[in-house]
Amino acid sequence: MSAKAYLSISPEVKKALAAGAPVVALESTIITHGMPYPQNLEMAQNVEAVIRRHGAVPATIAIMDGRFCVGVSGEDLERLAQTGGKAAKASRRDVASLLVKGEIAGTTVATTMQIAALAGIQVFATGGIGGVHRGAEDTFDISADLEELSRTPVCVVCAGAKSILDIAKTLEVLETNGVPVLGYGTDEFPAFWARQSGHKVDHRFDDVADIARVVAMQADLGMGGVLVANPIPEADALDPSAIEARIAEAIRGAEQEGVSRKALTPFLLKRIFELTDGKSLVANIALVENNALVAAGIAAALAARHAPKPAVRRA
Repeated sequence: MSAKAYLSISPEVKKALAAGAPVVALESTIITHGMPYPQNLEMAQNVEAVIRRHGAVPATIAIMDGRFCVGVSGEDLERLAQTGGKAAKASRRDVASLLVKGEIAGTTVATTMQIAALAGIQVFATGGIGGVHRGAEDTFDISADLEELSRTPVCVVCAGAKSILDIAKTLEVLETNGVPVLGYGTDEFPAFWARQSGHKVDHRFDDVADIARVVAMQADLGMGGVLVANPIPEADALDPSAIEARIAEAIRGAEQEGVSRKALTPFLLKRIFELTDGKSLVANIALVENNALVAAGIAAALAARHAPKPAVRRA
């Protein structure tokens, strides 16, 4: 039995894929572990609406009832949002066990990439990727997202790496794994809530059609995924020095409480939400919607590349 035997693709997404229409995958840990209910449900619905307005079909991905669910919507989306942090957080190592148990799980960037590729979806919008955690030289805490990007042929549109991470080391690991980091309208790698991190992207592109050409070429060459760094809109960005102070405070709290491994990121995001009086959540929602818009553009450009050319009528 192949992995595709565990796929459940919604009729809408299945129809779009069969027709060669643009489809954008969406992760679900941002729903289950990224923000509280009902804001998580509202965010998920708004992101899907952004993708539809820009000519693509959204495909929220989760593990539910022993299946890889692609195109979670309606009552299932609400069930996922209401389950929230009680759901499992599914990275690559958890997939088989969660399918056997039949548990509800939000999919991380790594697992969403894996399932999107299985379903034939080339473009995926998220908030920020995981990466190398601060202090990884002692803890070896490095997200599976980075290795997945090196081997799975999916274009991931993000607002950089989450600011709670060591961005310099994250970029070094991406380079080691041969992952191209493209800046959309920027020369600098963004830092999630902030537009700048002090580190450069590999290549800058100002047109989604050019990014689509890179994604297509990368797939033709069998060279894994592409990371597109798309800065949070300027009006929604947080002050870098202020957010860094809140991050440092949240990390100290995690150390004092002994929080580590897969529980660390949800803990830090929740604590930063509290320390910023909710401003981090507002910024998070804005950057996810902005990434969805750009991802829809890339998906549309890819679909246009594969569309049959009209026949030339001879006189």
